[in-house]
Amino acid sequence: MKETRIYKDLDDCLIKADVYNHGTGTPVLVYLHSGGFIFGSRSWLPTQQIEWYKKAGFSIVSIDYRLAPNTKLPEIVQDVKDAIYWVRQQAVQHYDFDPNRMALVGSSAGGYMSLLAGTMEEIKPKAIVSFYGYGDLLGDWIMKPSRYYCQKQRITTAKAQSAIEKDVVSEGSWDRYDYYIYCRQTGRWVEEVTGLDRVKDLEALQSFSPVLHLTKDYPPTMLLHGNCDTDVPYEQSVMMYEKLQQVGVTSELITIDGGDHVFDQNFYCPAVQDAFQKVNAFLRHFV
Repeated sequence: MKETRIYKDLDDCLIKADVYNHGTGTPVLVYLHSGGFIFGSRSWLPTQQIEWYKKAGFSIVSIDYRLAPNTKLPEIVQDVKDAIYWVRQQAVQHYDFDPNRMALVGSSAGGYMSLLAGTMEEIKPKAIVSFYGYGDLLGDWIMKPSRYYCQKQRITTAKAQSAIEKDVVSEGSWDRYDYYIYCRQTGRWVEEVTGLDRVKDLEALQSFSPVLHLTKDYPPTMLLHGNCDTDVPYEQSVMMYEKLQQVGVTSELITIDGGDHVFDQNFYCPAVQDAFQKVNAFLRHFV
């Protein structure tokens, strides 16, 4: 059964979490959704995956966070920190899962955020699972126009801006996808999402690239990625895996042969089922 809670009450935005409590003392997965920090919501965690994790003995907290461009990455990171603090300090007043046995599971932008959280001592989880995430905000893949998105119908500045509400939001509809396409077509995603300049604020941008801040104390990490991903290059997970191996962190890279972005939506594909079996084994071992 799902319960929706407000974990952060701001004057201009109530930020929510969906809680699936699956039993006394169960480990808890905090799920971070995809959407390039521009669209998406906590409801994007597929029902099949919720049931899968439930049967595997996990409770789940799927969170929202404020979205760009109205809110920039530093504030989005703070929302995620506050969500984790809430799970550990407030949610336990209502639920009997074990907040000390916490993993972060994220998809795409949520995968990136999970990887970034692993570099932050105050919110570091027991383990991380990144589905088609990324560790680098400074590479050409995101700093330059995307060949894939440039093949789509051109989104004008006016059309992109019309897709974005004036209000601060933490739940983004698919209408906002036009703004994401615009950012990828123009190579302006980094500026629009972070609020930072790639030249003047290079040091700050480096601080938001987890691949540059891996140590031997980083949590055990599983990376899952399709090698035909048209949005986030497969090489992003390969690079994270190689760096994790270099510093001695327990890590696994699961390659979905022929898999595109959001390959896990094809949940009953044998390769995806096999991948989730490995996710289950990994989480049960480390969480």
